Amino acid sequence: MTSPSAIIEKNRIPFVSLAPFLFISFGLAWGILGLFIFLPAPMTAIFGQLTGQHPLFYLAVYAPAIAAFILVAYHGGMGGLRRYLSRLLLWRCSPFWYAFLIIGIPLVFIGGSALKGNLFTEPFPFASIPAFVAAMFFMAVKGPVEELGWRGLALPLLQRKLAPIWAGLILGIIWGLWHLPAFLLSGTPQSAWSFTPFFLGAVAISVIVTRLFNAARGSILLPALFHFQLINPIWPDAQPYDTYLLIAIAALVAWLNRKTMFTKAGAVTGVIPPIRSRSGNGGSANAS
Repeated sequence: MTSPSAIIEKNRIPFVSLAPFLFISFGLAWGILGLFIFLPAPMTAIFGQLTGQHPLFYLAVYAPAIAAFILVAYHGGMGGLRRYLSRLLLWRCSPFWYAFLIIGIPLVFIGGSALKGNLFTEPFPFASIPAFVAAMFFMAVKGPVEELGWRGLALPLLQRKLAPIWAGLILGIIWGLWHLPAFLLSGTPQSAWSFTPFFLGAVAISVIVTRLFNAARGSILLPALFHFQLINPIWPDAQPYDTYLLIAIAALVAWLNRKTMFTKAGAVTGVIPPIRSRSGNGGSANAS
């Protein structure tokens, strides 16, 4: 009979899996968008104009999640994949973080828009309730899915080697650069944005969500909710002031949590939760 420790070791996702994760994530996303950048005429003739709602754009956005699924299934099998997905059900966290998700993030965009001077000048972006519901649905099933890869797999692997602050900063840089091709294509949501503020904002957001991730013991759900709130289509345009506010919040989060952000103690490093024993002792959250 296989011992629990042997099962954990067999299902453990090695740190070197970060390399194929990045290869798949960048290869799939940059490959799709790169073809539209360098071969626009034939790609458009075959697949149509690339927009934020195009199936190929969704496939590019889902690349980190696809990469995570492949690696988790390879190392942990279907049982490991089910346990990995169970992290979508982790919701317990400090009320502070829920207040930040529900109230704090909207205030970032409202405050940034007020600083920009357009808070009361832009109309509500949707002409009807069906249009509003559709936009909310498509946002919910697009960007937040990335978190299955970035925070579901990449962040715990990085935290095996680095303190959370450095893991968050490095992942933020990677995450920001991963979006770059979308800024070079007309028809994508990012084509109307400036890359530099977005990139700095991605790094700041990564630091904030790293603390949230560890506080929620490896939850994928809460980072996904965070991601959704950041792209919620009802918030006013606040660039670049929302970026400045997020950088300030990231610095504050790092300072207030410096005892946990600058040491590896308490950092979640497991990708696949361990199999719980019949006695109910589930083992360490960092087991695999």
